[in-house]
Amino acid sequence: MIRGNWASAVAAVFVALAPVAARAQAGNYPNAPVRIISDSAPGSANDVALRLLSDKLGQMWGTQVLTVNQPGAGGAISARAASTAAADGYTLYMAAASVFLQLKGAPGVAENLPVELPRDFEPVAFYVQQPMFIGASHTLGVKTMGDLIALAKKKPGEIAYATTGRGRITHLTMELFQQTAGVQMQLVAYSGGPNAAMPDVVSGRVGVVLEGYAGLSSAMSSNQIQSLAVGTAERLSEFPTLPTVAETIPGFTAGGWNVVMAPKGTPEAIIRKIGADVAKALEDKDLVARLGALGCYPRKMTAAETLTFTQDQQRIWRPILEKVARENP
Repeated sequence: MIRGNWASAVAAVFVALAPVAARAQAGNYPNAPVRIISDSAPGSANDVALRLLSDKLGQMWGTQVLTVNQPGAGGAISARAASTAAADGYTLYMAAASVFLQLKGAPGVAENLPVELPRDFEPVAFYVQQPMFIGASHTLGVKTMGDLIALAKKKPGEIAYATTGRGRITHLTMELFQQTAGVQMQLVAYSGGPNAAMPDVVSGRVGVVLEGYAGLSSAMSSNQIQSLAVGTAERLSEFPTLPTVAETIPGFTAGGWNVVMAPKGTPEAIIRKIGADVAKALEDKDLVARLGALGCYPRKMTAAETLTFTQDQQRIWRPILEKVARENP
């Protein structure tokens, strides 16, 4: 009986000390390099934006914050690596929006997807929204979205468009565009991102490309491709002469977004600290300006708000995802 009481007392002490230990761990966090796993290829819009955040957090924390690119398999490779990492705050995850929008059984999606929240990850913070920019090969001979729609209607299924993979937000956006414009185009997926696709677009093998600005900026600024439109509700102040898709298709908006996640079971105190530091980083005018130049727009959200936003997006895109799954069994 005495032994039982002693064991109970020791257990009670450990329970009482657990919050103190968590606070101490968070107060000392981070004291080693932090990895942020990405599902995106180097040079893509997501990759460039993530590296800017990694650099800023590294400065704030006084330690290395490393970007780890693990693209492929519709996001399954990166999701598996991040979800099975130690839940200690030293491995984080920032995937493209499409990883959180996948449907099980959709083309190119592994069995362990879709990612569900909060089942698979702990939401930490929202980072940026990335409007989709649409460009065309000069060989296609179109100057506007109206021109593209007219040509696509004359040549159903003949015009190819490049995206960063099946089921990605670029693919889903083009599916939404085809549905609302009443056209049919041909998907060409590039797992290597816009760097892999651009030679084919410039040469005319592929007629249209869709990406965040970071992935298209060089080709757009050098006039290697024809800039057509951006998927925002209104024209962006940084690109005042670039029309929106909504000017041709009323109500059309689409874009990517990035959220920071942590492996399930990461201590709440560490999640709060990371979330607060991401929010603080987004107050840096230089970071905001550099993100704006990439066509990325920061938005502060708490962990709870990030969860709500992600779940809302899953509901919005589900009809498009189900259509893709039906048509590509």
